[in-house]
This record gives sequence, structure tokens and C-alpha cells, in this order.
Amino acid sequence: MPTAREALLDAALSALTTLPWPTVRMVDVASAAGVSRQTLYNEFGSKDGLARALVRRAADGYLAGAERALGSLGGPGDRLAATAAWTVRAARTDALVRALLTGCWGERLPRPARPAAPVGSSVPAQRRADAGPPTPAELLGLVCERAVAALDEGRPPHDPAALAATCETAMRLALSYAVAASALPTDAAPLVREVVERWSAA
Repeated sequence: MPTAREALLDAALSALTTLPWPTVRMVDVASAAGVSRQTLYNEFGSKDGLARALVRRAADGYLAGAERALGSLGGPGDRLAATAAWTVRAARTDALVRALLTGCWGERLPRPARPAAPVGSSVPAQRRADAGPPTPAELLGLVCERAVAALDEGRPPHDPAALAATCETAMRLALSYAVAASALPTDAAPLVREVVERWSAA
């Protein structure tokens, strides 16, 4: 059974499927989650706090999926291709993930800014959310760091800068597939696998 916080985040996300964020009302989110409006304010502090938590959860979910893909079976090309495929799928199916990865926020989405001063929430998860979402560059950097660490395990000595550049290239290819879906084939994995195999052979 989800916690009140998770139920509220689920209700807010559900509301976004039919309403633009500016018209989503806190009272309706609380009602849909089956909790009081006071519980909502206790968890998030404000509508902006709810927005920050919603976007932080999307970022965390995307990163968790990238970690799973990087931990999948196969060689470096297979694992980075799986991460690219996850990135494309996540960006196409989740508008918040797409906005986080591209920096393109539509009017319908919450676009929380980092507070000018610490909010000081008593809820640890909210304190983390109130730090603000990662920028696209920060999110890409986090995935690349994790990819380098995952692909570096058990490999012979190599040029770390070349590996980092390969990982970044692979992720940028994945993003191009997510953004330009109509102009490109739907699967980024084969091209990413080829890029990584060329790095491995170098």
C-alpha cells in the first residue's frame, strides 16, 4: 500500500494527464489521494513543493531505470545500448522525464525552480526535492558517470577520457532519437551498440 506521500504524487501525476499544471488544485489532489489537504501541505509545504517532489520523483525513476539497464547482462555495447533504449522509452512515455532530459518544459507541466533560500521542510524526502531538479546537463552527467563506472568494471587499463566521451556520445544519440522520433528509426540501440563496439576495438 503506498504511503500518503506516494498517493499524493500519483494523484498529482494523474491530474496532469487531463489538466495543465496551473489549473491543478491542491484540494483535488488531496481528495483523489484520499487524504486531507493538511496532510498534503504537511508533506510538500506548497504547490511549488509538490511540483518539485513530482519532478524529483521522475528524475529518480529515470536514473533507477538507467541503473537497471547498465546492470543488465552482456558486454559494454549491450549494456549501454539497453541504457539508450531505456532513455528513449522513458522520454517518449513520460513528459516529465522528457522535459528533464531536454530542458523543454511545456506550459502544461510544472517547472519548479530551486528556492532562493532553503525551505527547511521537516520531511527528509521534501528537503531533497526542494533542492530542485537536476538540469539536463546534470542528469546526463549522472548517467554518464554511472555508465563509466559500470563499463569500467573488470576491463583492462584504457583511456578514461575516451570511455567517458563514448558514454556521452551514446547518451546524446539516445536523446536525439527521443527528440526527433518522426525523422529517425524508433530504436537507438543498434547505433549505440556500434559506437561502443568501435570504442572497445580501439
